[in-house]
Amino acid sequence: MDQPLRLGLAGLGTVGTSVIRLLREHEESLTERAGRPLRVVAVSARNRNKDRGISLDELEWFGDAEALARSGNVDCVVELIGGEDGIARSVAMAALNSGKSLVTANKALLASHGLEMASAAEASGAVLAFEAAVGGGIPIVKSLREALAGDHISRLFGILNGTCNYILTRMELEGISFAECLADAQALGYAEPDPTFDVEGLDTAHKLAVLTSLAFGVEIDKDAVFVEGITSIAPEDISAADELGYRIKLLGVAQETETGIEQRVHPTMLPKDSNVARIGGVTNAVAVEGDFVGTVVLSGPGAGGDATASAVVSDIVDCARGFRAPPFGRPVASLKPYKRARMRRHAGGYYLRLTVPDRVGAFAAIARCMADRNISLDSIVQRNRAPGAAPRREADELRNVTIITHDTTEEDVRDALRTIEAGGDIVGRPQMIRIEAL
Repeated sequence: MDQPLRLGLAGLGTVGTSVIRLLREHEESLTERAGRPLRVVAVSARNRNKDRGISLDELEWFGDAEALARSGNVDCVVELIGGEDGIARSVAMAALNSGKSLVTANKALLASHGLEMASAAEASGAVLAFEAAVGGGIPIVKSLREALAGDHISRLFGILNGTCNYILTRMELEGISFAECLADAQALGYAEPDPTFDVEGLDTAHKLAVLTSLAFGVEIDKDAVFVEGITSIAPEDISAADELGYRIKLLGVAQETETGIEQRVHPTMLPKDSNVARIGGVTNAVAVEGDFVGTVVLSGPGAGGDATASAVVSDIVDCARGFRAPPFGRPVASLKPYKRARMRRHAGGYYLRLTVPDRVGAFAAIARCMADRNISLDSIVQRNRAPGAAPRREADELRNVTIITHDTTEEDVRDALRTIEAGGDIVGRPQMIRIEAL
């Protein structure tokens, strides 16, 4: 039997401890698959005395994670610290520059410094693997880089954040508010105490930027992703979607266009019978459209210690086997500069919710603004008084007006809404959600 692959784990949170448990529980089968033993020999974390439910007695402890990455007793560094800069970046670059394999679950680090890391890996002959960084236990990275290497990818889209999917699922099933669902998600550990990164779409944007590079052979550009979160989604939006035969999901979408690559993250109404719309709870799903394979949909647990640990260990096994592939599917020098598509944005139908004073002329003014921009309306429905909204004056009752448009462009819709707001024909901010038949 070959010499063991000596592993150094930087970060002993939920995922790190799950990785150690998995390696220990499946030691025999993993040795057979990898062709050599996989041994954790060193660890690093902020608190040495924390009870993690596993024994660390036989492992070398490093108070300095960067020193672990440089240790001559470690062959492969597993970075599970998190964060796009600071110690996580130092650990990653120390490992790669010294020729050690690096396995990471850090999507923020990859979205910000992935090309620098890949270049360092190429220069030193190191392996850079990051299956766990996107989609948790879903093997989407290897699918794009290896299994679908023969196809020309035209589009990928999916649910890439379990926290947001959990919240939207609960809102639909129980008719409760965003705030209530978020509080429950935090209590269950699905959402962080500061949930901004998840609910504002930033986590999804980082993952999408990584997948875009893999799918289209371009340099990573996370700043080119158009991002909207789910904080404005209200129960009345969920209810209206249900009545119309749709379900609201936070989607990440990347597609090739005539003018470049389009990347966007935003709430979307999907037909209930579509593959991705059926995905509920904390589950993730990614659909990839190729010219020969057609549409491939992968779904599974997008987060959680065990699911993410499974993906981490799959990368460790590849390192032990000596498997090498360009981290982003092509050598860094072959990646094309990212060319951002012209901002035609989404072209299709739109759901609009407006809070309108129930008085003569208000509805006519809204319809006129839409017509002036050649926006054809599929339906316009007046609903009950907006919950919790106070009338602007005693003579005015406030109504929620739901509008569904035929196919149009986002520029035209936004222009119409700006005019409607400026004219004082609505109260508060309008709600706009794209409708897609994905």
